Amino acid sequence: CNNFCTYCIVPYVRGRERSRNAKNIIDEVRRVASEGYKEVMLLGQNVNSYGNDTDGEITFAQLLKEVCTVDGIERVRFMTSHPKDISDELIEVMASEDKICKQLHLPIQCGSDRILKLMNRKYTKEKYLQTVKKVRDAMPNIVLTTDIIVGFPGETEEDFLETMEVVKEVQYDSAFTFIYSKRTGTPAAVMENQIPDDVVKDRFDRLLAEVQEISRERCARFEGQTMDVLVEDVNDHDSSLVTGRLTNNLLVHFKGTEDLIGKIVDVHLDECRGFYYMGTMISK
Repeated sequence: CNNFCTYCIVPYVRGRERSRNAKNIIDEVRRVASEGYKEVMLLGQNVNSYGNDTDGEITFAQLLKEVCTVDGIERVRFMTSHPKDISDELIEVMASEDKICKQLHLPIQCGSDRILKLMNRKYTKEKYLQTVKKVRDAMPNIVLTTDIIVGFPGETEEDFLETMEVVKEVQYDSAFTFIYSKRTGTPAAVMENQIPDDVVKDRFDRLLAEVQEISRERCARFEGQTMDVLVEDVNDHDSSLVTGRLTNNLLVHFKGTEDLIGKIVDVHLDECRGFYYMGTMISK
């Protein structure tokens, strides 16, 4: 990673960004497709900067389009996207390619511009919200997820409330919430105004309650629809059920047998149970 967020040790222990050769990636995708895999995920610390170290001979959006041409692959996912690098080209490709899952993980980390600057995130709350608007205008039903850190050094109650405002405005489908923890060797570890544990815990609990309530409401909006589900496994708790995943990454449990694993089937979403669905497979 090249970003050096002040709370993160990754650039120090993993080194600079390196873009894999595009041909090698496509060859690997073709290989797994020939083995019967239906879905691939392109994974990187910051996928949006793919190609920057190879003089931009191929952008991440162009790589996604190439992956979508591989026969046998029916779903393409990617993460993680850094908000400062997401391009209009990527949004356009996501919207236009049916194989690309309409799910985007876009870490905000904090809603306060003052704290974002201390974190060295290189975007503002306004810029982030503009990106969210572009994404939602292009893909109204997209599932948006995020990362949020609570208790970064110097965070005031006002800073925290700005984060809460962003959460309420964006209405994330889910959020990974973290309590700030010192990483020895990072600039944030030696910053003044480290936040007392009791204050951080109170803010974290308030944020988590808000995030979970919004997530439940967002998840429930698909109830009653019939959607494609990629079956992943026999259910851990009930062997008469199988567990699969929607293109938006939500889990669905429904009656089925082990031979369905690896197949994409139509499932009616009968009931939302907070963060997953119970469904019924529709026979074709």
